[in-house]
Amino acid sequence: MARIAGIDLPRNKRGVIGLTYIYGVGPSTAKMILTKSNISWDKKVSDWDDDDLSKIRGLVGEFKTEGALRSEVQLSIKRLMDIGCYRGIRHRSGLPLRGQKTKNNSRTRKGRKKTVANKKKVTK
Repeated sequence: MARIAGIDLPRNKRGVIGLTYIYGVGPSTAKMILTKSNISWDKKVSDWDDDDLSKIRGLVGEFKTEGALRSEVQLSIKRLMDIGCYRGIRHRSGLPLRGQKTKNNSRTRKGRKKTVANKKKVTK
């Protein structure tokens, strides 16, 4: 089993897709990592040998991933809330922060239950 940055990568997926299971590694970063380590994008994770894994681990180690990146994001959000800027206030109140309308949408961000349409009353 391939374990990189504390994450078990799925064995049956292609390398580009498998690397995106690491927080902080997206599709473009995964392609760049595999290109630098001279591994085909279509090669499955189960087909990687120890040499390939060591190259990939070294290249992934250059990026901020997993716990360090998650804590940085949380600290950035906390900083916005502490200085009281617009985005920080929206974070604090649990509303969307990038200009979306909230009259009809943003149910998931607002934490509303799923609404059910009014049932038609049966006329007798």
